[in-house]
Amino acid sequence: MVRLGYWHFAFLGEESQWAGEASECAADQDAFWKYHDLLFKSQSGENRGSFKKDNLKRLASELGLDMDAFNECMDSGRFASLVQSETSSARSMGVQSTPSFLINGQPFIGSQPFEAFQQVIDAEIGD
Repeated sequence: MVRLGYWHFAFLGEESQWAGEASECAADQDAFWKYHDLLFKSQSGENRGSFKKDNLKRLASELGLDMDAFNECMDSGRFASLVQSETSSARSMGVQSTPSFLINGQPFIGSQPFEAFQQVIDAEIGD
């Protein structure tokens, strides 16, 4: 069985942290992946202002999210500890950059073609 899970890895400063929190606020409205995709389309480099809180709120508005709920979530810091915890856990497992994957607990680092994943997974399941 293969299970794909998403963990935040907020290692690029406060904007990285806020982007992780904002995606969880979007998830409260069943819009995690839509928001995630919009974040990646909207980035302009590390800590250059793309993911300041006002811009993150603007992106949520572009998706048509309930802005009262989103703003309350962001302003409260509801998901700050979750993002920090996931980042710490990833570091403890050897993750140092993105994209990174863990296959049976072993880091698989960098953007890889499908065949590379297939080879490692097939070896793990014994095919």
